[in-house]
Amino acid sequence: MPRVLTRILLVAGALVLVSGGSLSGAATPAPTANTLPALGALGANYNENLDQLNYRELRAARATWVRGFYPLPEADTVPPGQSETLKVIRDAHNRGYKTLLSLKFPKTGTSFPRPGTPEMAAELERLDRVLPLVLGTVDVVTIGNEPFIESLPAERDVRLNEFYETVARHIIQAQPAGSTTHLFMGALNRLDLPQNRTPAVERYLRFVRETPELEGVDLHPHVADEAAIQKFLDYTLPRLRPGQTFLVTEFSLVWYWQQHLTDRIPAAFAQRYGYLPETQVWQVIGDAIKAPFPARKWNDLLSESPWFESKKHFLRDELDRFRATGRLAVATYGFRQIPSMTTGWSATKTPWLLNSVFAPLTVRPRDSAMSTPGYAWIDDFRALQ
Repeated sequence: MPRVLTRILLVAGALVLVSGGSLSGAATPAPTANTLPALGALGANYNENLDQLNYRELRAARATWVRGFYPLPEADTVPPGQSETLKVIRDAHNRGYKTLLSLKFPKTGTSFPRPGTPEMAAELERLDRVLPLVLGTVDVVTIGNEPFIESLPAERDVRLNEFYETVARHIIQAQPAGSTTHLFMGALNRLDLPQNRTPAVERYLRFVRETPELEGVDLHPHVADEAAIQKFLDYTLPRLRPGQTFLVTEFSLVWYWQQHLTDRIPAAFAQRYGYLPETQVWQVIGDAIKAPFPARKWNDLLSESPWFESKKHFLRDELDRFRATGRLAVATYGFRQIPSMTTGWSATKTPWLLNSVFAPLTVRPRDSAMSTPGYAWIDDFRALQ
């Protein structure tokens, strides 16, 4: 029965794509021979902290895919061969894990170099110092991390398109013969909001569709409501060509969590642990950051909070949604709390730490070699493998 359902979904997806493929009027390019199938895989996302990868934790969660990102400017200060990020992603590959690396081009404080300029030549020369360590080793490379966030707001137009198209063509040309690395463009944010469906985003997706060597696009649906994730898919998938897949290397309910940071903590929790009834959620999380809680105390805080308990199967539900398209290549989920999540903690701090499968910054470790899982996520993470 599951096999038949998958075939039906794939056919339905193809029909949608055929009707959407005429957006540009261009002929559909033939796919490349080495393409990543719709694996529907779920992996561990470390973002900028691949240096914190812990193989015992990966084994405990039964994870087989590992994802992080590499900021290209790092190559100017640390030789790529000495980069902890690149060392770890290559080591994971050598240990038999599947690997996914997003190449990050941070431009929030500087303009995009224009194609053909010395500035663009310098950008590509830096890239050439990194690519030999990545292409042919890393399983999936995403070109760009979050282009429409990591850029000057005024330049999220044709200038962004020209930059990323130039970079993508350069990487395609640099692929060695027989390379097993799969190339995707990444990653698009907040497509549930109509104001973010700009001409530049349309051109970005058109470039993905019309470039045979690109296998699809990466999505980052961080949302306040699960229904918004469907809007990402409804907008994106018809703009890809038949046979293209998609990645979801980041996704969460982080904006929903943030809405509840100033809620009062559960009355039973307050009484049990000696808090005043008016204490707010963010204040208790702050206490856990200062002195990590025993696992039971952390779990009590979240399981007794209806806003969190009601969403504890978010991971399972959204993987079901992504897989039902028949076109998910790989999704990765926030795997470990990292220092940037707790720095400057306040009622308005984005609570990324509530997403994490493992909670080393708010929960006492199990032992010296392994941190403790956070509440809710690890059982579904294992079951989804």
